[in-house]
Amino acid sequence: MNVGDVQDVVAIAIGGKEAGMVFQGDRRFDIIVRLPEHLRSDIEAIKRLPIALPLGQGIDGRTTYIPLAEVAKLELAPGPNQISRENGKRRIVVSANVRSRDIGSFVADAQGHLNQQIKIPPGYWTTWGGQFEQLQSATQRLELVVPISLILVFTLLFMMFGNAKDGLLVFSGIPFALTGGLVALWLRDIPMSISAAVGFIALSGVAVLNGLVMIAFIRSLRDEGMSLDKAIVQGALTRLRPVLMTALVASFGFIPMAIATGTGAEVQRPLATVVIGGILSSTMLTLLVLPILYCLAHRKDELAGTAMSTHTRVAFNED
Repeated sequence: MNVGDVQDVVAIAIGGKEAGMVFQGDRRFDIIVRLPEHLRSDIEAIKRLPIALPLGQGIDGRTTYIPLAEVAKLELAPGPNQISRENGKRRIVVSANVRSRDIGSFVADAQGHLNQQIKIPPGYWTTWGGQFEQLQSATQRLELVVPISLILVFTLLFMMFGNAKDGLLVFSGIPFALTGGLVALWLRDIPMSISAAVGFIALSGVAVLNGLVMIAFIRSLRDEGMSLDKAIVQGALTRLRPVLMTALVASFGFIPMAIATGTGAEVQRPLATVVIGGILSSTMLTLLVLPILYCLAHRKDELAGTAMSTHTRVAFNED
């Protein structure tokens, strides 16, 4: 007997098969042949399904039927509801929802437990997908985009100031901002995520802008002939209002996202928390620490300029 013929009989009895068509006016309906509902769920009835023997094997060459139980073993057992394939291979998906922690550390712990407690048979392997796969791809892109962006920003600052010293002073606002963002995430017990990383990128732009406003104004005062100490004090006091306005506008704008609880809150809350915390710390440190760093960086230049001026006057008097 052909196995395919036996399987066809079982498929027709349980799943049904189109046997014709009935017309009612301009409507058409398929005629499906299958066992009644109470027999399709009765394994004993299925065992009695008649299976036709091939022609010539019956009595006098006539078709002879035998019950399905004579050629097959039937039993109720759990089985896959659906067999999925990917790249020509079978795939089984195990899903899990991660809450109250970041996906990266969860997957790392899960991989450790699987490697220690489960021995995978030959021919089987595991891969981690879903949001973790998206996290890996996004991390790889950020590892390339962020350094390039910072290099471009520093190049523009160098072209604007004409020296690397002032460019690095403006760049010092980025660590100030990152510190506040990390502290804000820790206070709110929010794990690090891609949305938080995007918030750090946006935060770095605001921090650089505040430092640029401060340093550029101090340099303009010094170009007008003002001493280093007076230029720093005057620049910090004069630029206090613009820096505060920039920080407050950005912080207040992100407050609704920081307290969001609806759909998309898992993306909005980390980003807004990082931006608000980083802007607050960056603003305070820019107004207080950046002038001190500028004074320390340019004190030698100020002293050298003063000594050169004194030497010129002495030489002139001797002449």
